[in-house]
Amino acid sequence: MNQTTAVAGPLSADASKPRGRWKKYAWGYAFVLPAVAIFLLFLWLPIVKGIVFSFYHIDFVKGNSYVGLDNYKVIFKDPDVGTAVKNTLYYMFLCIVIGFWVPILFAISISELRRFQGFARVAAYLPYVVPVVVLYGLWRWLYDSVGPFNAVLKKLGIAPISFMTDKSWSMISIVIMETWQQFGSAMLIYLAAILSIPRDWYEAAEIDGAGVWRRIWHITLPAIRNQIGLMLLLQLIGTSQGYQSQLALLDGGPNNTTLTYALYIVKYAFNSFNYGVASALGVLMFLVLGVLAVIQHRLSNRGGNAV
Repeated sequence: MNQTTAVAGPLSADASKPRGRWKKYAWGYAFVLPAVAIFLLFLWLPIVKGIVFSFYHIDFVKGNSYVGLDNYKVIFKDPDVGTAVKNTLYYMFLCIVIGFWVPILFAISISELRRFQGFARVAAYLPYVVPVVVLYGLWRWLYDSVGPFNAVLKKLGIAPISFMTDKSWSMISIVIMETWQQFGSAMLIYLAAILSIPRDWYEAAEIDGAGVWRRIWHITLPAIRNQIGLMLLLQLIGTSQGYQSQLALLDGGPNNTTLTYALYIVKYAFNSFNYGVASALGVLMFLVLGVLAVIQHRLSNRGGNAV
C-alpha cells in the first residue's frame, strides 16, 4: 500500500498541472483569441483559398471547375507576365537607387543638428500623412506639361519632359513621388537607431579630431548597419507588391511601361474576371515573398542578438 500511495501521489500532481496551467493563463488566452481569430479569418483563410483557387476555373454563377495546372500554364505562356516581372524588378531597383538612401541621409542630417531638430523631424514626416487622393492630384499637377517642374526646366533652357507619358520617365516619376511621400516613416526608424548610439563615442571621436564625415563613416553607419539591412529587405518585399501608384496614375501605361506584377494580378482578377489565373499569380508571388520573409526573420534575430 505504501508503494502504491507513493507512486500515485506524483502522478496525480502531474495530471493536475495542465489544468492548473490552463486556469492560470485563461484570461490571457481569452484576450489573445479575438486577435488570433481575426488573423486566421482575414489572412490565412484567404491564403489557403487562393492556393485552392489557383487550381480551379472560378465561376460564381455556374460553379467552380477543377483545371489542374492549366492556370499556371496560362501564366508561363502570357508574354505580359514577363513584362510585368521586368517592370517590377526595374521598379524595385529604382526604389533602392533613388529612394532607399534618402531616409538615411535625412536621419543622419537631423541627428547632427544642434537646433530645430524637433521641427525638422515633423517637417520630414509630414508628407507621409498626406492622403493619397491629394497626393496623386498634387503630383499630376507638378508633372503636367505646363506644371511647376517643366516651368523650372523652361527657365533653365531645358526642353520640357513628359513625365507621365514618356516611357523613359514614367516609372522614375512614380518612384520620385513615392520617395517624397514615404521616406519620413523610415527616417524616424533610422533616427531612433542613431539617437540610441552612445554619445561617448562621438565625444571621443571629436577629442581625437574626427570631423563630421569621419564620425558618420566610422561610427554612425556601422552602428546602424543591422537596421539598414532589415530596412533594405523590407523595402524589397514592399516594392515587389507595388501597384497602387501605377494603377491610380497611369493604369500600367504608357504601353505597359508601369505594369507591375501585382497590378497584373489586379487586372486579371477585376478586369478579366479570371480569378483562377490571378490566384495562381498570387501563389507564385507568395512563394517568393515567403523566402524573403524567412531571410528577414533570420536577419531580424541576428540584429536583435547583436544589440
